[in-house]
Amino acid sequence: MNPIFSASWIKAKRNHKYAATDFFRAFSVEKPVAKAVLTVTAHGTFTAYLNGQRIGEDILAPGWTVYQKRLQYLTYDVTTMLNTGANDLRIGVGRGWFFHNIKEVEAKALRGDEAALLCALTIRYQDGTSQIIYSDENWNTARSNIIFNDMYDGETIDLTARKRVQTPAVAIVFPRDMLIPVEGAPIREQEHISGQKVIRTPKGELVIDFGQEVTGYVEFSAKAPRKAKIILQHFEVLDRDGNVYTENLRSAKEQFCVIANGKAFTVKPEYTFYGFRYIAVTGLDHVDPKDFTAIVVHSDMKRTGYFSCSNALLNQFAHNVLWGQKGNFLDVPTDCPQRDERMGWTGDAEMFCRTAAINYDVRDFFDKWYNDIAADQHDDGLIPHVVPNVHRFIGNSAGAPAWDDVATVLPWELYVAYGDKARLRRHYPTMKKYVDGMIAKCRDKNAPPELEFARPWTTEGYGDWLSLEDLSREHGVGETDRGLIATAYLCYGLQTLIKSSRILGYDCSWYEYVLQQVRAFFQKEYMENGRTKQDLQTAQVLALVFHLSDNTAETAKQLADNVRRLGRLTTGFIGATHLLDALTMIGEDKLALDLLLRTEYPSWLYAVTMGATTVWERWNGMYPDGHFATAGMNSFNHYAYGSVFAWMMRRLAGISPVEAAPGYASIRFAPLADERIPWVRASIETVQGTAAVYYEKTESGWDYTFTVPAGSSASALLFGKEYDLHIGENKIHVSK
Repeated sequence: MNPIFSASWIKAKRNHKYAATDFFRAFSVEKPVAKAVLTVTAHGTFTAYLNGQRIGEDILAPGWTVYQKRLQYLTYDVTTMLNTGANDLRIGVGRGWFFHNIKEVEAKALRGDEAALLCALTIRYQDGTSQIIYSDENWNTARSNIIFNDMYDGETIDLTARKRVQTPAVAIVFPRDMLIPVEGAPIREQEHISGQKVIRTPKGELVIDFGQEVTGYVEFSAKAPRKAKIILQHFEVLDRDGNVYTENLRSAKEQFCVIANGKAFTVKPEYTFYGFRYIAVTGLDHVDPKDFTAIVVHSDMKRTGYFSCSNALLNQFAHNVLWGQKGNFLDVPTDCPQRDERMGWTGDAEMFCRTAAINYDVRDFFDKWYNDIAADQHDDGLIPHVVPNVHRFIGNSAGAPAWDDVATVLPWELYVAYGDKARLRRHYPTMKKYVDGMIAKCRDKNAPPELEFARPWTTEGYGDWLSLEDLSREHGVGETDRGLIATAYLCYGLQTLIKSSRILGYDCSWYEYVLQQVRAFFQKEYMENGRTKQDLQTAQVLALVFHLSDNTAETAKQLADNVRRLGRLTTGFIGATHLLDALTMIGEDKLALDLLLRTEYPSWLYAVTMGATTVWERWNGMYPDGHFATAGMNSFNHYAYGSVFAWMMRRLAGISPVEAAPGYASIRFAPLADERIPWVRASIETVQGTAAVYYEKTESGWDYTFTVPAGSSASALLFGKEYDLHIGENKIHVSK
């Protein structure tokens, strides 16, 4: 058993609340050391130092999990950091994600807002003996010079703080049965971006522009008089008059404050992160942007997907999608990194996970989060809207179609992307429990067989979130019937569970029967003569991509007519994820590309024309005249609408895995040749190797180069003709 299970939880005698707490332990090493290992976790987030050197590269460890069931511990090899003789171990603990109202984690011995530490340092000597230094009452504690820290509001460091008085730690009885070894992808500092320019706003505010919206924090160097207060206000956009805009942060302060000591200093936060492109600086009269560095922080994932083409706006959009993923894949897939939210919204991840697995290797990242989904799953099978579920005490926190469906969609998309049957098997019980829960809620056991499933499992949820059927309104749930959405997603969940069951060798006859019944109800309740009763794009899209229509040709005509009549998309989060796939499915690739290339509001490229460097939450985050949508729900770094990038890679570039041979064991290249995009270059580093495509329009036709990885078989479909491809590089010219 890991020695951490024999250690005692310790805390300070006095609750430091918003200040961080430092824990100290002095010890001596008098013999040659073979190996030394520190195992550590915290009630809060920790940073550890041995003899003044930082231990490890992890940021905001031990990360964010369903703490009452799963608290990660980390292990570090510190052998080379030990001194012969005196040694000093210091571990600081900040509030971290425990500031959320997690009542189950509280106990009489430890309040939810108190910092606590659990650790064990194991030293094995070369003579075969060993020593274990546990967290216990032999440690000391002190209030940190980080006198304020909060995930939403930021951090304050007081450089004038004198040497702190240390007091003995208090050992407490607190659970350890929820401890698990660290999972997932570690949070790390990834990139450094220097300030690009200084702006004096019309109001006189001193602003530094980093040129890119990022998630992380700022390291800066300065000198100021003793007790002078320097404040960095982080924010995303300037208003239409060119002034600082923070209303969309809601209650989040997003500040980093330094109380100077009269000497030159270089500092950065330890226990928080920010979402920003700009900082407004107060407390300094003049600044050099090169003294300010934005440090990009996100989970450590290997980049796998690359895209470029002849259209500069599409390239910028691809860039924005990538940076939206960087900015929101910070231990959990958050909705946004800046306002007083930053939660693991399940719907956003459900819609984006296909794109996510193209841009990065997300296996470890999503495995860890899916384990939290399973831990937070309700007894009736439903999935919370956010995981970890910090909404559990504010009423109905689960039961939203598409959001809950992360339970089935995410494991399936990971299986298609990586071909790992063992992972699919691990996640299958959660998938099944969710589908069984939906079935139970729509089933009437007393009804005749033909009416047994003749109702939606719910008419609640977020609907087609932020759709724009009416440009004069700022919609929330949208106009698409929520019962229709629930029924469509029940069918999708059943289809996914059936495919998974067959792969894993489980009987699925019951689910096949239920699918027939629910599909018949969908057609009767929401369609008429092959057309959706609501002439709305999202209704038509779901009927097509989930194979629910009883007359696909008629539904296809209805969708194409709708798009042509309006000349724009009307979809929200749900519909936008599947819209271009639906148009491709019905042979309307040109119409799909029309929508993708549209630059007028509303469209994917509209935000690009407005200077966006990440994907916006809303189509109308900023209107053409520069005024903003409602500040209560208006993030400028929100990846959900970036889900369309999967279509760009699978259809525009044409690199698509074959479901029957997942993990790109078989690849179907079917690039969309359209003279508006005369060249495209794309690649994906798959588990088989690199799959790539380059094509360009020439005077005589189209030249294609396909690269097939060593572990794959592949074919290409070009202008209706099939080509068998061999491993390595394949060049094809098509006269056209």
